[in-house]
This record gives sequence, C-alpha cells and structure tokens, in this order.
Amino acid sequence: MSGNGGPSLMDSLFQRTLEDLIKGIRLHLPGAGQSSFISKSLDEIRREIKSTDLQTKSTAVQKLTYLHSLHGVDMSWAAFHAVELTSSPLFIYKKTGYLAASLSFRPSTDVLLLLTNQLRKDLSSTNQHEVSLALECLSVICTPDLARDLTPDIFTLLTCGKMFIRKKSIACLLMIFGQYPDAVRVCFKRLVENLESSDNAQTLAATVGVFCELASKEPRSYLPLAPEFYRILVESRNNWVLIKVLKIFMHLAKLEPRLAKKVVEPICDHMKRSEAKSLVFECVRTIVSSFYEYEFAVKLAVAKIREFLLDSDLNLRYLGLQGLLLVAPSHLWAVLENKEVVIKSLSDVDQNIKLEALRLVMSMVSDNNVVEICRVLIGYALKSDPEFCNEILRSMLSTCSRNVYEIIIDFDWYVSLLGEMARIPHCQNGEEIEYQLIDIGMRVKDVRPELVRVGRDLLIDPALLGNPFIHRILSAAAWVSGEYVQFSRKPFEIMEALLQPRTNLLPPSIRSVYIHSMFKVLSFCLHSFLLPEKGVNTSLSNFDDIEPGFTYSESEQEFTEPDHATRSSTFQKSDTFMLESIDNVLTQLITSLTPLADNHDVEIQERVRNVLGLAQLAQQEISCHHDLKEKMVDKVNLKTSIIINIINDALLEDFGPIPFSAQERVPIPDGLVLEENLSKLDSICADVRLPKSESFCLIKPVLLPTDGDSNSNQQNEEESGTAVESTSLLAEHRKRHGLFYLPSNDKKIASSSFPPANDPNQRDNDVEDLVKLTEESLVLKRKPNLSRPRPVVVKLDEGDRHPITVKKTDENEDLISGAVRDVLLGTEASLHSNISSSRRKGKSHSKVNMENSETGNSSKRRSKHRDHGKNVEDRDENSEKGKKKSVGRHKARRRADGDGVVVVQKPIIPDFLL
Repeated sequence: MSGNGGPSLMDSLFQRTLEDLIKGIRLHLPGAGQSSFISKSLDEIRREIKSTDLQTKSTAVQKLTYLHSLHGVDMSWAAFHAVELTSSPLFIYKKTGYLAASLSFRPSTDVLLLLTNQLRKDLSSTNQHEVSLALECLSVICTPDLARDLTPDIFTLLTCGKMFIRKKSIACLLMIFGQYPDAVRVCFKRLVENLESSDNAQTLAATVGVFCELASKEPRSYLPLAPEFYRILVESRNNWVLIKVLKIFMHLAKLEPRLAKKVVEPICDHMKRSEAKSLVFECVRTIVSSFYEYEFAVKLAVAKIREFLLDSDLNLRYLGLQGLLLVAPSHLWAVLENKEVVIKSLSDVDQNIKLEALRLVMSMVSDNNVVEICRVLIGYALKSDPEFCNEILRSMLSTCSRNVYEIIIDFDWYVSLLGEMARIPHCQNGEEIEYQLIDIGMRVKDVRPELVRVGRDLLIDPALLGNPFIHRILSAAAWVSGEYVQFSRKPFEIMEALLQPRTNLLPPSIRSVYIHSMFKVLSFCLHSFLLPEKGVNTSLSNFDDIEPGFTYSESEQEFTEPDHATRSSTFQKSDTFMLESIDNVLTQLITSLTPLADNHDVEIQERVRNVLGLAQLAQQEISCHHDLKEKMVDKVNLKTSIIINIINDALLEDFGPIPFSAQERVPIPDGLVLEENLSKLDSICADVRLPKSESFCLIKPVLLPTDGDSNSNQQNEEESGTAVESTSLLAEHRKRHGLFYLPSNDKKIASSSFPPANDPNQRDNDVEDLVKLTEESLVLKRKPNLSRPRPVVVKLDEGDRHPITVKKTDENEDLISGAVRDVLLGTEASLHSNISSSRRKGKSHSKVNMENSETGNSSKRRSKHRDHGKNVEDRDENSEKGKKKSVGRHKARRRADGDGVVVVQKPIIPDFLL
C-alpha cells in the first residue's frame, strides 16, 4: 500500500485508461446516469493523480483533460500535477503536461510562475519537438511576466536553422508583443529580417501573418515596410501569403494615397490570373474598399463579383453578395446591374444569402425610394419564415428610424406601416414598434391625427387582445389614443375599444395604460359636452354628430364657425344626442370598472378609482340637470365643469422627447443626501400632516373648509398610527413596481421575445409581382416634388436613445506602435543591411534579465537595445552612456504617436512610390 491519499498497487495495475473512460461515458445516457459516472471517475482521478508513478499520473491527467474539454469539469486543482509532468524527461509525459497547462492555466493560476524555468529549459533544448511544445504552450498561456522573462529565448530562436522552430517562434511573437510591448525593441529587427529573407515559404508565411495582425491595429507604424510587402505581392505565389499581404495593403492604402498607383496593377494581375477563389475575392475586397477611385479596377472587380453571384456554389454566391455590399456605397451602378440576382436572392433557400441580400437592399434605401422598398419587403415578410420575417422587420425599423427618421418624408405613411407591421404573422418586434409609435407622436405634431387613427384600428380589433406577444404595441396604441384624443373623430369608439371585455387578457402593466387612457378620453368628452363655448374650437368638431356647418382645418388646427344663431340652433339640435351619448359612456364606464376598484395591483386600483371618481361625479350632476334643457347654458357653473376645466388645462401640455442622459444632468442640491432606501421615511415625514378625505376634489387640502380642529387632530392621529405600515407598504410597492421609479443609471430595456402573431388574411401577391415592383423601386429616381413640405421633427441637441461611447485605444497597442516606429525609423540607413552583425552582448533597454541561468547556455548571445535615433557609430559607446540614453528613450517611447510619422513618410519610401 502507498502513503496517505496515494493509490494502491492494485489501483495502479488495473487503472482505467482514457479509452476506457470514453467508452464508459458513451454507455451511459446523458443525464443523471452519466453525471454519476463522471463523478465516480473524478474520484478515481483524484486518487490516481497523487501517485509517484509518472505513468499513472499521466493517465490521470489525460482523463481529467478530456473531461475538462468536453464536459466542462474544473481541473484547476490539478495545475501543480501538470507542471510536474512538463518536467519529465520522457516526451510523452511532457506532452501531456503541456497540453493540460495550455487548456487549464489562466493568468490567475498560482503555479504559473513555476513553469517559467521549465519553459526556458525546453526552449533551449536540442530536441525540436520539445521546443515546439514549449512554444505552443507559451503562445496560449503567455502573461506579462512570462513574456518578459522568456523574450531572450524567443529572440535566439528567431535565427534558428530549423525552419520548423523558427516558424513557431515567429508566430509566438504576436502574443509576446501583446503582453510585453518592450519585447518589440529586442525582437523586431529579426522579425523584419525574416520578412526580407525568402529562403523558406513557411517562415515567410508566419512573418506575414504576424505583420497582418499588427497592422490591423495600428497600420501607420508599418508604412516603412511597404517596399517589402510590395516585393512579396509581386514575387510570391503562395495564395495564403498573398491574401495576408492584400489585407496589409488594405490598411496602408488609407494612410498613404501614393500606394494605390503602385499596387493596383499587381492586384488586378492576380485577379485575372489566379484560379483560387479565395485570393480573387480578397483582391476584389481590397479594390472596392481601398482603391475604388480606379474605374478600370472596379469594373474588373464587379465582373468577378458577377461570376460569384452566378455560381452554383452557395458559398461563392454568398461571397458575391458580400462583395456587392462593399462596392454599393461608392458605385451604386454595380448593384443596379445585378439587381435581378439580388432580388432572386431574397427568396433563396440559404438563410445567410437571404440576409446578405436584405442588407444589400437596405443599403440602397433613401428618402426617394423608401416607400417602394418597404412595400416590397413587407410582401416578402408575409411569405417568409418567422426568422427571416423578423429580420426584415428589424431592418426596416432600424433603417427608417436612423438619425431621427431623416429619410421619412411622409409620416402618415410610416405610421400606417407601423400599424401594418403589428398585424404581420410572427412579428416579434413589438418593443421597437411601441417605442417608435410613441416617439413619433411626441416629435411630429402633424402626424398625430393619423397616429390616433392607427391606434384606434389596433385597439378596436378584439383578436389582437388574445395575442400576448403584441401587447406592447397595444399599450402604445392606447397611450397615443388617449394622449391625442382631440384629433379623433370618434372618441366614443375609442372608449368602447378600451372598455371591451377581452381587455382582461392584458397584463396589469398594459391594462393600467388602458385605464389611464380612459381617464383622458372621458375628460375630453366631458369637456366637449359641458364647455362647448370654450371647447368648440378643439373638441366638438371631432364628433360625428356635429352639424355640417362646421369645417375643420388640420393645418391651422381651428374651426370656421357660422354665425351665433346657427351655432345656438346646432347645440339645441345635437344636445339630446350628446347627452344620451355621454350618459351611455358614463354608465358603461362605471359598470366595467367598478369590479376593478379593489384590484390587487396598486396601479390598476389607483387609476380605476380616479376614473370612477370623475365618472360618478359627472353622472350625478348630469342626471340632475337632465330635465332642464332650457338652462343648459348653466352647465359651465357645475362643479364637474370646474374640475374638467382644471383637468383639461393639465392634459393640454404636450409631452416632448427626453434623452437618456436627462436625469444625470439634473444637479443635486447642496446638502442633499440621497438614501439608498426609504427606511427613514417616517422620521423625515413626521411633521407632514395631510388631511384625509374621501371626497373627489382637486383643491389643495389647506384651502378646504373644516368643521373644527377635533376632526383634523383625529385624522393626524390616524396618520401617525399608520406611519410604520405605510413605510412597509411603500417598500413593497417599490419592489413590485420598480418600473415606475426613476432608475439611478441608464439601463437599456431588455428585449422581449414575441412569438408568432395571429395570421391575418392579407395580400396574396405573387412572387413575380414582388420582383417587378422591386426592380422598379431599385431604379434611381429624381426626388419628387412633394405636394406639402416635410413636417417638423423635434430633435434634441444630444443623443436621443443610445449614447455613443468613444472606444479607447489599448495602451499596449500604443506602446507597440511607438516601439515599432523607434526601431524602423531610427535605423533607416541600415534597415536592409545584415542586422545580426551589429549586435553584441549586453543588457537591453527593456530590463529583460539576459543573464545566463543555465549551465549549457554560457555561449548564448544577448541583445542590447540602443537608441535607434543615433548613427551607427554610436553603438560602440560604453555601457554607461547607453544607460543614460535609455532614460531618454524611455520618455520618448511614451510620447504621442502621431508626431514622428508624418515627418518620415517621404524619406522612407520615396523611390518606391515615385
């Protein structure tokens, strides 16, 4: 038997292998049985991994690595055992240890530093396979400490005679530079040497790959290497290398316009000559992205895109649509030439092709063709699967609302389109449609009559109430119908739609909006009935039962009235109908809302009681004056009329758009301490005494007549007795109804999922009609002369919805770029010379410890970083001067990156560009 916790000899002899573990997992079905088997296997591994026998330990680590990779089992507890295996002299055990370290080690792993010496030892090994294992592991688990300590070893391997090792060491430099930017000053020259040497295709491919990744982050620093990249572009026949070089030139051409004249011809030659589709597509992408001002090159690229679009391979057709999408912003004629293929792609069997075609169509949308294109896309949405249907709707909503609806001229049409989207089957964009319906109503005053009509059509359809996935749209429809009810010609129908019995299918949050809209509609109707003299210009004309003597002008928003005698007769003729209509509305309202007066939801209960209080008061007073028709002029003096007049004045104030950052801009008064909770509310409000009254009144309580001080004192005692209870209720209310509390931070509303809506019986257009209509809509047209100007859209000075956050540049990228410029620009005279001949032993500026820590490494060469802005003879100065200059170099490295670049562009590559 072994020591404490160790496996017995029998366990080691009959240890299950990795193959046995895999077979055992496959014999158990996924679920409890498989989980139990894995747990049992983990217990075995925990015992086996403590063995002193490397074979047993290696097998245990193998099994644990498999469970970690495929089943997500945590293996951080076995990190030390992985380090033990990496120090084994046998390659098979070392391989297992490095694999486990690569998969499980993180920057926070405790034993990570224990691997430093072993990595250094394996990097200097004579066995190329051991060196390969160390390089692969380092490229995965590299940290700033590891990169700093192992940079000298990587520097040595960059000139290794074995191309297999040199290739991997070059690839590892990308991770080294990212973790430790000062390594650029040590290794960058040898990286450039490998770029200049063309003796091996593998090392060249690895070097170009590293430069491609570096140039994608900060391309300006690599402009001095443009001649070498051009030489590779002309001479190389490796498609992979050419693709990487094209990506580099795509970035460099945006910084140096003179490159285009030199590079465009070789790119076109590759595009004509090559049979590799990947290389041809990269040439196309480079031309249309960076060299689009050369017409002959663009025409050749468009011809190649056409070949991709007509190919039977779905992958190539997808690439063709991508290329067409790249060329569309600068050369719209290329899209028009291939519009038939684009239209056909909207109904393709491949989902990715349909999405690319949709993006291509949306990229062409402008204020001239937005109506036609949206009409076409609605037709395709009706005939598409749910996923693509919603993608079409999302694209339309995003494009049309871009930059505060800048491409929308006819807002009446767009509001109708939003209502049509709500009825499309499988619509899952209710949240965005809800936002835009309310947002347009607040921003565009001229569209409010049409907005109310669309909202009424949505509310009046009882079939929509049974669909729980468009309730957010119904909420917006109810809000706009109540907020802008003065623009409705049938307010009684809106009230009936809000009161229909199937509204009990709505969730409480939506139903509370319905009830609040009832309050607005009711106050509008009562104001129009009780105060006709004051409300005739804005209210009475909206009813269907008014006399034809009135005319309404939407543009001026006023009524042209007949003479006083005609107006008086009009009121007398229509008064009976109006009185009957108001009485019916009040009766229906009280009957429907009375059961909700004791609803458990506090928002519904509060709003219902407000509506019932107003309705009961109005019904009581109107019924008392039912027989006094000849004295209806006294309606103005009724108590209800006074209250309605106050409510109407409050509701006349329009809501405006508010940016997300509005609350943050409200200054906090000096001395105000905002508590995290309301636990101290009772002590804060101890001196506040509000009278309690059940009567419906809008006048301040202090102005109400009282019967005596005893009644007031009794009310105060009741209030103080329930202070603790009110605090708890308020806390519970905040917990349950956090939606109605102002948030402390800007939080995006979580997107809801909306499954398929009800299937409406709508258009049955043929695909041919859609294609024909699409072709007509894609033709460039002149901007039509509008019969009326575009309505005014209220805009804010700052962002309305989504504040734009500026992306900060990574500090490591700045350090890398500065180091690259120092190396390249400081050694201009000797850039193409043999750099290795000028190196000698010493310390580098990057403070990397270059001392000989191994016995067999006494002859290892060390690099000393010098000030690259000096002449070549400055390298022979003593080490003391070098140390003093290093301080200046360190300060120069931290300066802004843009100063030295413009100055050195002309002297670096004048002959190449001219």
